[in-house]
Amino acid sequence: MMRLGDRAGVRRRAGRRRLSGVVLFAVLGLVAACTTPVPPHTTLRVLASSELADMGPLLDDLRRDTGIELVMEHRGTIDATNALTPGDYRHDIAWLSTDRYFELKLKQIGFTGERPISSRFMFSPLAIGVKPAVAELLRTTTTDQHLSWADLADLSAMGMVRFGMADPQHAGSGLSALVGVATAAAGTGGALREEDVSCDRLRGFFAGRTLTADTSRRLADSYAGNQDDADALINYESVLLSLNASGKLREPLEILYPRDGIVLADYPMMLLDPAKRDSYETVVNWFKSEQGQRKIMERTLRRPLDSQVPRDPRFREFSTNTLYFPERKETIDRLAAEYSRPQSRNPSHVIFVLDFSASMTGPRIAALRSAFAGFSGADPSAVGKFVRFYKGETVTIMRFGGQVLDERDFTISGQADLEAVQDYIAADRFDQTTGVWSALEAAYAKAAAATRDHPEQPVTIMLMTDGENNAGISLQDFLRNHQARNPAAKAVHTYTVRFGEANPGELDRAARATGGRMVDANATSLSEAFKEIRGCR
Repeated sequence: MMRLGDRAGVRRRAGRRRLSGVVLFAVLGLVAACTTPVPPHTTLRVLASSELADMGPLLDDLRRDTGIELVMEHRGTIDATNALTPGDYRHDIAWLSTDRYFELKLKQIGFTGERPISSRFMFSPLAIGVKPAVAELLRTTTTDQHLSWADLADLSAMGMVRFGMADPQHAGSGLSALVGVATAAAGTGGALREEDVSCDRLRGFFAGRTLTADTSRRLADSYAGNQDDADALINYESVLLSLNASGKLREPLEILYPRDGIVLADYPMMLLDPAKRDSYETVVNWFKSEQGQRKIMERTLRRPLDSQVPRDPRFREFSTNTLYFPERKETIDRLAAEYSRPQSRNPSHVIFVLDFSASMTGPRIAALRSAFAGFSGADPSAVGKFVRFYKGETVTIMRFGGQVLDERDFTISGQADLEAVQDYIAADRFDQTTGVWSALEAAYAKAAAATRDHPEQPVTIMLMTDGENNAGISLQDFLRNHQARNPAAKAVHTYTVRFGEANPGELDRAARATGGRMVDANATSLSEAFKEIRGCR
């Protein structure tokens, strides 16, 4: 029989156990209330443009909040796009600065299947960062103080601005810049076409390029380490703003937006593996959230797509047109091929064979001199700025009548050389006869010597005449002699300009036989005809 004291002890021990249980339950409840469930871990493999490496801190936040880890493989945008093959994708997601090149690739191969779904939540315009002294130069040399691609080409042609640009064969920013420049040089007002690609019109622009790299990010790093090598940098706005904020520059770059058209990087995130759609949508929704949009702006200096997020004051308005992108990949391929040829970026040698027969006196010689004044910088039009003579270019002027009257070489290094060209054209020595084909024969002898002595230098001949051949050799003689020339000289193209009463059939035949073509200046003007053939089409 249990005594009274024993029963009291049992009750006390039971009470203590109940109290301990209540305390333990309360503690466990408190722990449960203070601990957020950890989301399950998911990994998505991402093929990404190289400049998206700066998204790293945001990806850490994304993984913490959603449990989804984006494992990034960074490449130049063009290299990444070339690695994307429908039916053989090696990643779950592609995240590129633009999908324009990818769409052209699918169109070229005739792909009719379903496109990857894509989402956009940020963008950054292609821009030009310039040193303060260059910005001031632009304000004093342009009428509206707004830089255009043509202005940059004009200043580069005369050695007044040196710039950095990423390689368009690898980097999206470089390709976008090349498309922008080539579109402005074509002067059509529309999307660039294959027939618009003219490498000679871009040589003056490339005369100023002193810095390059295979990605946008590496270009920025190269500039930071070599600030004396360039006065301007073509890159995405976000990269330029980040560079200014890095503390690595001696002076910040002023960011300008070309008034004749810009290209936007809109960073589409494309789902390549449909089985990962739920995770993909979670990622997209996180970036589209108010928090994600704000972090994109604050940490990467890209513009959030959500207009409700207050803008960083460093984002300036760019009141300019969005540039038309080419509609065919073949156009991009031709443009890239012209860029990749070393000859396209080397200073050229142009041999002008000019008719100084008596029929050229008066208004006709005035028109010729006006055309050459335009080549020397007097033409203010956008196309005029692309076709002008540029620093390092060699110009030969051959004046002919019944035979070559005289010739002179000019290597352009500055304004004095441009004035010397105009002074030479201003001479009033004319002849009574016209030996068109003898003059062209002499030009090819000059070209043969030039291609022998400087094989890396591209050579072009431009022949202008206002009358029919009535002296010297015949067209048949010239064509026969041309066939016998060495391959390097034979490869030099002749572009003929018909003026006045010149024989269009013969001029066209001669041009086509050499790989060139004829332009009829009677249909437009001598200046327009010269501008049209100042290229390698």
